[in-house]
Amino acid sequence: MSPLDAPDPRRNSDLQAALAEAREAYAAKRPRSAAIHARAREVMPGGNTRTVLFYTPFPTAMVRGEGCRLWDADGQEYLDLLGEYSAGLFGHSERRILDAVKAALDRGINFGAAGEKEAELAALIVGRFPSIEQVRFTNSGTEANLMALAAARGFTGRAKTLVMRGGYHGGVLSFASETSPANLPIPLAFADYNDPEGATHAILAEGEQLAAVLVEPMLGSGGCIPASPEFLAALREATRRTGAVLIFDEVMTSRHGPGGLQAMTGVIPDVTTLGKYMAGGMSFGAFGGRRDIMAVFDGHRPGALPHAGTFNNNVLSMAAGCVAMGEIFTAQAAEALYERGERLRAALNAACARAGVAMHFTGRGSMLTVQFRPGPILRPHAATPGEDGLRELFFLDMLAAGLYLARRGMAALSLPVTEAECGRYLAAVEEFIAARRPLLAGAAVQG
Repeated sequence: MSPLDAPDPRRNSDLQAALAEAREAYAAKRPRSAAIHARAREVMPGGNTRTVLFYTPFPTAMVRGEGCRLWDADGQEYLDLLGEYSAGLFGHSERRILDAVKAALDRGINFGAAGEKEAELAALIVGRFPSIEQVRFTNSGTEANLMALAAARGFTGRAKTLVMRGGYHGGVLSFASETSPANLPIPLAFADYNDPEGATHAILAEGEQLAAVLVEPMLGSGGCIPASPEFLAALREATRRTGAVLIFDEVMTSRHGPGGLQAMTGVIPDVTTLGKYMAGGMSFGAFGGRRDIMAVFDGHRPGALPHAGTFNNNVLSMAAGCVAMGEIFTAQAAEALYERGERLRAALNAACARAGVAMHFTGRGSMLTVQFRPGPILRPHAATPGEDGLRELFFLDMLAAGLYLARRGMAALSLPVTEAECGRYLAAVEEFIAARRPLLAGAAVQG
């Protein structure tokens, strides 16, 4: 029986009381996770090494995965709807990827040399994305974005980059605020997401100072907020006028179709960055684009820009990537996953609408995020304390129901997630609405 069945009305009279009860129940079921976290805190600040996986009172420690299932250190099973923040597209046990990685290991781990697989994987990517004529590999999406900016700066001879407020392009390119000590000290300009006129004005105002515009065609960490066609078209036109390089960060959104969102929207950037799922779950990043821009890294040319990285072409990522992108994630698989996600989000939003609550799901395709305010939501916003509390309560209630999502309420479906698993998520959300209805009225204004 789900903890949301037959709810006690008293626990829903106050958000803080409901949270306190949910936290207590969470901790009581996870003594081994608590112990793991306590030991980790002795040797790691905060007890972990990846901020997005930290939450209080302590994170759940997972010990095993299979298909779209996870098991924690206390033996509890979960339906994995987090999908490793979109990197776990193939689930936890895709046999073809496991076989490719094992075969690569049998031949030796790292050679410090070029190999055949990197050109094979590069050809798969070049053949797939409209903007990419040549491509280079990195170890993560963060590195891909950094090197794409280097390409733009080297190609244009300019220094400045325009980004969107609330955007995220990696741990050192995070723009929830305009100033963060974790960000690289590069010259920046800012615009608002989904504001065509404002972004055009900002780009034209920077003029010949602007090397690049960096944007996700759907915000990922920013709340699964899709860009409007008008916004993307405005960026394309303004960058053409000024000579700035338009960079689409498709680290997450490339999963939405055979050629990513650029192919689906028809707005083709100059450079695209990739990452997450493409190496089948191994560490991976890539950046590619127009041949003349990518030529700044061509070692056959004098004065080429350096691009280092010990593991850029590591044999595990290259072998897994060739199988993942060449055999498994076909155009048909990408389209089917996109449609499955679209159906799920529509069903979830229909349930919220029927209940008349201040709750809905944003997103596109297989990525979606719960929101506790009326829509439409066009850009990142500062959440109220009430919204933050409800988001935590949603996360804890989904865990109690055996569903694992991002703490911020994002889901990224993997290929093993079928219509049946989507139905289970829908049922859990309907239970949440029924159990927490008194707390869901006017969520955005709760303080």
